[in-house]
Amino acid sequence: MAGKKREIQLQAVINNQSLWDEMLQNKGLTVIDVYQAWCGPCKAMQTLFRKLKNELNEDEILHFAVAEADNIVTLQPFRDKCEPIFLFSINGKIVAKIEGANAPLINKKIINLINEERKIAAGKMVRPQYHEIALVDLDTEDAGEASNENVDKLYSIIIIKPEAVITRKAIEIKEKIINAGFVIEAEDKRVLTEKQVREFYSQIADQPEFEDFVPSVTSGLSYILVTSQSNKQEPPWEETVPNPETEHKEPPEDQHEMATPTVMKKKRDSLQEYLERQAISQFCDVEENIDNVNKFIDIFFPDFKSMTNVKLERILALLRPDLFREKKEEVLKIIQDEGFKILMQRQVVLSEEEAQTLCKEYENEDYFENILENMTSGPSLALVLLRDNGLQHWKKLIGPSTVEEAKEYLPESLCIRFATGSLPINQLYGSDSLEAAKKEVQHFFPPQSTLALIKPHVTHEQREEIFDIIKEAGFDITQMKEMLLTKEQADKIYFKIVRKDFYKDVLEVLSEGPSLVMVLTKWNAVSEWRRLMGPTDPDEAKLLSPDSIRAKFGESILRNAAHGSSNTYDAMEAINRVFEDFVPENTEEN
Repeated sequence: MAGKKREIQLQAVINNQSLWDEMLQNKGLTVIDVYQAWCGPCKAMQTLFRKLKNELNEDEILHFAVAEADNIVTLQPFRDKCEPIFLFSINGKIVAKIEGANAPLINKKIINLINEERKIAAGKMVRPQYHEIALVDLDTEDAGEASNENVDKLYSIIIIKPEAVITRKAIEIKEKIINAGFVIEAEDKRVLTEKQVREFYSQIADQPEFEDFVPSVTSGLSYILVTSQSNKQEPPWEETVPNPETEHKEPPEDQHEMATPTVMKKKRDSLQEYLERQAISQFCDVEENIDNVNKFIDIFFPDFKSMTNVKLERILALLRPDLFREKKEEVLKIIQDEGFKILMQRQVVLSEEEAQTLCKEYENEDYFENILENMTSGPSLALVLLRDNGLQHWKKLIGPSTVEEAKEYLPESLCIRFATGSLPINQLYGSDSLEAAKKEVQHFFPPQSTLALIKPHVTHEQREEIFDIIKEAGFDITQMKEMLLTKEQADKIYFKIVRKDFYKDVLEVLSEGPSLVMVLTKWNAVSEWRRLMGPTDPDEAKLLSPDSIRAKFGESILRNAAHGSSNTYDAMEAINRVFEDFVPENTEEN
């Protein structure tokens, strides 16, 4: 297997204590991928390691290794851990540890350590007195450096206002928050009530403009975020200009790891300060007072404590053509028994380009052309799966990418269970990373938007039930606002029937009170929303689709609880008329 030979040349294989002790004799930096026997090394990082090996060109002081935790006594604390672990050894001393396949952080760590080794070799700096990382159980309370991640977090509450949501400025704000090293711990979208707005903004209630401000915030959809400061990402420091007089001076002998004498770091910004510095604070408001934050978390996220212990991940899974044709139902049952929720599924005949992308890891194998021929020969089944720690659980469930590796590392995996004689590869596919999963889901299930309407007779309690149905069906509520539909406003939604005789009866029903108008987004959204609503007549819906919205909440054909666009063209036409600033999220063109 050519691909495997190339991997061994790049990374030394350490699978017993003797080889581990020998590896510690390496001169310079050794980057060690600690893996579990059931899943093998982290292939996602090998491209980065190969790139660094070529670019840095330091064969004497840069080494890569894979170490099997199961067979090495020193690595016992890392056994049965799902997340990849990368250790960094300098001349036999473990000086750093990174959890997870965080490519940018690992790349930066390697480059910094190699640059230090170069300066030390050239006599430009004295070797720092590194603190050796203690390899202890990550789950224990006194786990040394790892325990820093378990300290009490400081949370903030952010409200991104309707103006930013409707113009999709909210997406930019969230990206900036994440890039600055803050973590979004929880998120919801809702139309805030007047009571909630007055309570959240009580500190400015005495200002003259406050009474005009309240309806502007209750007029549409807001994002409510709970954020914390990340321990894993770089904080949003401000850097001062380097001092040329000190730039090349040697650090003192007792200077610790990763010292950077040319940069002075200032105190970390608060979230509010950061948003102001980014000139986006006018679109959102932050509460950072601990007592107030706890109060609003209880209001907006009553299940927050239990939510923080669950790491729901959405991934793409694929049954290759032979498996889909012969054992689809058996596989789907296993998926559901393993606790995965199937959010979406569709049959898809892959193009050659798609097959090449999904099978890239086999491109150096003799049977690569046979794989491409098989993958394009008939329909595969693409699935979007959701589960706590879904990425790693799916990898463990299906096993390695080839039957040969699965026999050696994980003989009880689905790879072995559903192996076929035609090809020596895993008949199931899963995303390599959460970043890859996001792109793959977007590709195979491109989002589409539809306009949805909840009619005036539906009570607030029933609205909440409908929201639950919408979220359970996998829709994203992209836009939402409550509005009294005058004839002018109703014409924007019901433009196809404005000349019908019964339209005056529709207007009469809509005039009874405010309606809730939404943009719902997901793959195949138009037909999915119509299916969720059920037949137009609630009596017919109760017979044919008893779980539908109209069956549960409809009173008559006119008061049938909900309305939705009939096709993608009508959907975008209505959305653009009602939400004039709406920008579709990569909406499918039809």
